[in-house]
Amino acid sequence: MLALLKLIDTIITLYIYVIIASAVMSWLLAFNVINIRNQFVYSFSKAVNSLTEPVYRRIRRFLPPLGGLDLSPVIIILGLMFLRDFMWEIFTPGGF
Repeated sequence: MLALLKLIDTIITLYIYVIIASAVMSWLLAFNVINIRNQFVYSFSKAVNSLTEPVYRRIRRFLPPLGGLDLSPVIIILGLMFLRDFMWEIFTPGGF
């Protein structure tokens, strides 16, 4: 059971890193620091967006971007952190 919890915790942590990479990439693209015409940047951006956009879309239905500021990554990260802590509290005898 503990191995399964650690696996789920690792998957949640990796997805949080993907969300952070998505946010940083969007800022770098917005400020023209990186160019989307670069093949590696395009491939990386496409992969990250395919992992994050389906989840972002669900949050954006309830919370649209506010003045150009998209809060969906923050909401998802906070939710995943809560889920991870809740999972450890419920399924392990002493918490962490």
